[in-house]
Amino acid sequence: MPLNAYIVECCRSAMGKRNGSFSKLHPSDLGAQVVDECVRRSGVPPAAVDDVICGCVSQIGAQSGNVGRNIVLSSSVLPESVPGTTVDRQCGSSQQALHFAAQAVMSGTQDVVIACGVEVMSLIPIASNIMLGAKNKMGVPFGNQGWKANYGALMPSQFNGAELLAAKYDLTRDEMDKFAAESHRRAHAATLAGLFKKEIVPIDGKNPKTGEVVKGLARDEGIRPGTTFEGLQKLKVLAEGGRITAGSSSQITDGASAVMLVNENALRKYPELKVKAKIVSLSLAGTDPKIMLEGPIPAGKTALAKAGLKIGDIDVIEVNEAFAPVPMSFLKALGAEHSKLNPNGGAIALGHPLGATGTRLMTTMVHDMERRGLRYGLMAICEGGGTANATIIERTSSASAKL
Repeated sequence: MPLNAYIVECCRSAMGKRNGSFSKLHPSDLGAQVVDECVRRSGVPPAAVDDVICGCVSQIGAQSGNVGRNIVLSSSVLPESVPGTTVDRQCGSSQQALHFAAQAVMSGTQDVVIACGVEVMSLIPIASNIMLGAKNKMGVPFGNQGWKANYGALMPSQFNGAELLAAKYDLTRDEMDKFAAESHRRAHAATLAGLFKKEIVPIDGKNPKTGEVVKGLARDEGIRPGTTFEGLQKLKVLAEGGRITAGSSSQITDGASAVMLVNENALRKYPELKVKAKIVSLSLAGTDPKIMLEGPIPAGKTALAKAGLKIGDIDVIEVNEAFAPVPMSFLKALGAEHSKLNPNGGAIALGHPLGATGTRLMTTMVHDMERRGLRYGLMAICEGGGTANATIIERTSSASAKL
């Protein structure tokens, strides 16, 4: 009998702002605390976890040496018998970790797998590994013979990609600034209403200025409640003649997140497990690496087709706000409703801790669907190199799982 993949637990850290409360925390410690709480909440015996698959983009320094395994070895819950590995699919790394975890339990090869992600961008800036490689004359990922033959001398840039995407879908500076302001408004409203309380694991940090311990940080630090369209209009564009500003871009952030997936074998063995959602569809897409950020559109369409669903069937959509034109172009191309997209704000307000974003988005979406009694959710993330992941889930319960 074919097996399904079920989400039985998911949680995340608060999103620490750049040089904020988590900026001095070791990535393995941050990731371990979130993973540990995911295991505790699930009720699964720690030794029963078959694998920990961790998304991480800048694998250098404290995030090198297989941070997924180092999270296990830094855990206060998991025994050293639990393996761990690390995945890099750029900004979709932990979403890909979730896909690998789902595929593992669906195959029956493993029954309990944790997908997680971590990135402490204050400590390890984006592209640190690339820059160090270039500095030490180890070469760079692009500009080789094959790349030049296919794409010329132009080096890929996420900022240039965002501008190209905005131009392709005719998105104006005004429209993107309004979208960005709304992201902050929604995130602030969700915080005030306590909507993130259940999904966030309180973790101690440090005040970077005073060195004092910040006990149990459980509030996202990057949200700016006073953000307005008028204020965003005053910001300079990132490129001369462009449309993108820092205000319509995701924030540099420190954070971690984790999702536990199981199959029917695990549900039979551990009947106390409470199913939150079932994986319905997994998809990938490859697009022009120069535009880079358009992948969520074909990935989303493929996920819908595989599930036999239409965009109107989806109750909530989470598309990562790497830059405002990414979710905005998704809305335009698929005809989705803005009210269903990132209802509690996105990375423009909450931040984008690279490797942790995929399982962060899934965690927020699952909790939102549980709270509002929604049926279908879709999430998608654009990724460096022009790829993208998309995932569709259905809210369900242990009783509806075929045991």
